[in-house]
Amino acid sequence: MSNFLDFNSAKKFKAMNDSQNKITQLFGIQYPVVQGGMIWHAGWRLASAVSNCGGLGLIGSASMYPDILRENIRKCKAATNRPFGVNVALLYPNLEEIVQIIIEEGVKIVFTSAGNPKTYTETLQKEGIKVAHVVSSTKFALKCEEAGVDAIVAEGFEAGGHNGRDETTTFCLIPNVKKHISKPLIAAGGIALGSQMKAAMMLGADGVQIGSRFAATVEASSHINFKNKIVSLKEGDTQLTLKELAPVRLVKNHFYDELEKLYDSGRDAEALKQTLGRARAKRGMFEGDLEEGELEIGQVSSLIDEILPVEKVFENLMSEFQNARVTFSF
Repeated sequence: MSNFLDFNSAKKFKAMNDSQNKITQLFGIQYPVVQGGMIWHAGWRLASAVSNCGGLGLIGSASMYPDILRENIRKCKAATNRPFGVNVALLYPNLEEIVQIIIEEGVKIVFTSAGNPKTYTETLQKEGIKVAHVVSSTKFALKCEEAGVDAIVAEGFEAGGHNGRDETTTFCLIPNVKKHISKPLIAAGGIALGSQMKAAMMLGADGVQIGSRFAATVEASSHINFKNKIVSLKEGDTQLTLKELAPVRLVKNHFYDELEKLYDSGRDAEALKQTLGRARAKRGMFEGDLEEGELEIGQVSSLIDEILPVEKVFENLMSEFQNARVTFSF
C-alpha cells in the first residue's frame, strides 16, 4: 500500500469533513467508499483489495455456489485484516444456505438487494451483523427504515446490473431519499470519479457505492475480454431492458439485439425467458463471450478508459475528490 493512501489522502479526506463520517463510523473503514458486490466480478481478490485501500470490499455471492462463497470468505479473511462484507441478492437461490455460511464464517457486514429488506435483516442483526439494503426509490427506502436496516443504498437507474423500474436518476433520487429517511445513506449509480463522489455527498449521501469502475480493475474476477469491452464503451452503448422479468442494464450486443426483436413482436415474458436462458451472465462476463453473453455494466462506463489496479483507482478517486471545487460565485 502506498504512503499516498495510508497518510496523505487520509489526512486530506479527514480535513474535508467537519465530523466523523456516518459510513466510515458504521463499518469501521477509512473512506466512505463501498465496492459493489457485482455478479462475476466481486470475488475475494477484488473485495480484499478494496478493503486494504480503506474502502469496504464486498464479495458478490449471487454468482457463487455456497461452497465457493465459503472459500471466497476464507480467502478474503486471509488477504485483509480490514472490514469486508458479502452482497446477497435476494432473487437468487440457496439463500438460507448462503446466510448460514455468512453467519458461520463470522462476516460482520451484509448488503442485501433485489427483494424485501425484512427477509434477513433481523436474523443477521441478531448475529451482530450490520445490514445495508439497496433500493431504487424513496418508497422502498422507507420500507428499509421500517425493517431496521443499518444503512440504505439508493441506486439510480444509471447503474449496471439489476435496477429499478422507475428509471429515477441518481441526482433526483438521493436528495429525495435523504429528505425522508434518518439512516446513513449511500449513493450508487453513475459514480466513478471523485468529483461524482463529492457531488453525491453534496446532495445528501454519506458515502458512495461504486460498481463499474471496480469492474474494470486488475483484481476483478471477470474475463479480460469484458474488461476490455468496458473501457471501449461510449455514451449510449448500454440500455435498461427486461422490465417484464427483472430490469437490468446491458451492453448492446447480439444477445441484446435478439431481445429487442422480441419486443418488436410483442412483450412476451415467456419468450424473453427462453431467450435469456441459463448462465448468460456467466457466459458474457466470466467466460468472455461478448456477443452471445449478457454483459451488465453502468452508463458511467463511458468515463472509464483503462483497466487499473484497485490501489490506483483509490488514488485517483481521492485526488479527484479533493480537487473537485466550485470555481464560480454569484
